[in-house]
Amino acid sequence: MDPVKIIEIKKSVFEDNDADAGRLRKELKEKGVYLLNLMSSPGSGKTTTLIRTLNLLKDNLRIAVMEADIDSDVDAVKIKEATGIPSIQLHTGGMCHLDAEMTRQGLAGVEMDNLDLVVLENVGNLVCPAEFDTGACRNAMILSVPEGHDKPLKYPLMFSVCDVVVINKIDVLPYFDFDLDKCKEYIHMRNPKAQVIPICAKTGEGVEAFAQWILEEVKNWKQH
Repeated sequence: MDPVKIIEIKKSVFEDNDADAGRLRKELKEKGVYLLNLMSSPGSGKTTTLIRTLNLLKDNLRIAVMEADIDSDVDAVKIKEATGIPSIQLHTGGMCHLDAEMTRQGLAGVEMDNLDLVVLENVGNLVCPAEFDTGACRNAMILSVPEGHDKPLKYPLMFSVCDVVVINKIDVLPYFDFDLDKCKEYIHMRNPKAQVIPICAKTGEGVEAFAQWILEEVKNWKQH
């Protein structure tokens, strides 16, 4: 009997996507547009954090937002109403992540010739979005205090691929068994270069530091 033929589909999919993501980053560089991929689990305060941050940045940068969800336009409407910044909704058709081609399709819906920054709010979960390179210049993620300080141990890839980790809801630290120092230690175990920024999106505490990080990133992207 002839041996069964095995096709490594997963490897092929990732390799093709990585190549496409590289091409997309090159195109963004040529246009001078910075794409930030923002990830988190559902309920971490991603949209609230984004609203706070965008309102700090919008006088200095020309911005658009792409909201990715399986369905609904709730977040896109919320962003537009709260910030006045153009926001489009991307429906993934049941997919739990975005890849480079899906991101490219979304970018076709914004006026990139008049933008400095595009923020992609990825689908909410800590697994699939980390596996697919979207073509973004940098990856950011939000971890909320109620989720626990051990998440970097349980979801290593997510924390490995992120350049900055925003720890949200620090206002409830007294009510949860969350060790901020231990969390930072675990994050740096996965990614020694990751910047960690504790914030409270509800009150605005610490959000300016995240906005400043983005501002410097966009500046450096355009100059180098």
